[in-house]
Formats: sequence, C-alpha cells, structure tokens
Amino acid sequence: MSAKLLVYGRALGLGHAEAEDVLQETFLALLKLAEPPRQQEFYLLRAYRNKAFTFKRTLMRRFRREEKADTWFETSEVDEDGESLAQRELARLPVAQREVIALKIWQGFTFEEIGRLLNISPNTAAARYRYGLQKLKKRMELMRHEELDETGRTTGWLETSSAFAAN
Repeated sequence: MSAKLLVYGRALGLGHAEAEDVLQETFLALLKLAEPPRQQEFYLLRAYRNKAFTFKRTLMRRFRREEKADTWFETSEVDEDGESLAQRELARLPVAQREVIALKIWQGFTFEEIGRLLNISPNTAAARYRYGLQKLKKRMELMRHEELDETGRTTGWLETSSAFAAN
C-alpha cells in the first residue's frame, strides 16, 4: 500500500521526498487511532490526500515568506549602517543556522537540496532556517527599540527589518 500512496502523492504534485514525508505522517496518524478504521484503504487514501494538501499549503506559505526574505539583505545607498548591522547579526548565529540561511536565500536552494548537501534531512534544514530567522528577528527588534533617530522615529532599515520579521 505504501508504494501506491507514494505514486498517489506524486500525482498530487509532491516530490518523492515530500511524498515520503506525507506517507510517514499518514502512518503515524493511523497508529494514533484508538481502533483500526473499518475501511483501511479508504482511510489511508483520504488521510494521505488531506495531509498532502496541508503540506502543499504550508509549503506555499513558506515560499511567500521566503520571497520577501530574498530582498532583506540587498544593498541600498540609504541603508549602509543597517546592512552592516544585519551582516554582523547574521554572523553571530550558529554556523549551522547561518549556513542554511545563506544556502536558502542567496543560493536559492530548496530544503531538500540543502539536506543533501549538508547530509541532513530537509526537515532539519527547514528547522535551522526557521530558528535562525527567529533569532535574527528578535535581535533586529531589539535594535529597533534601541536605535532611534533624533526625531524619535526608527530609521528606514529598522522599519524594513520589523516588517520582514512580522511576516
């Protein structure tokens, strides 16, 4: 049955590794049931389909967030101090998180590609990316509160970082 579900996942638009991840989640859900379903094959197909669509929705949300992240470290004439500060904060992250962020944002790799390159699972790559960005967000928010211009308003790069962090 698992081979059939993998083929079904590919038909739903999942990559091979994604189809395997969804398959594992489906079987875990089956194991958590108090008693086996009456129509096991139907249950597995339905559960697999639901989990596949949930996976794809989550993936699309992540892609939208990452599209915004692509421009986060772009240079601008106005933003020289902010750029150097952002680079310093990125350098303070653990190497594992910094590496995944660099591969994702600047190289445009998928988490699956990063996983193969670093010999880790795509989920581990995604977690390192997410945790690294969360740390950057916190640090940039702290900087936003600490660094105000003479009018008491935040400078442009801080507003940009807080807008990015909110997404």
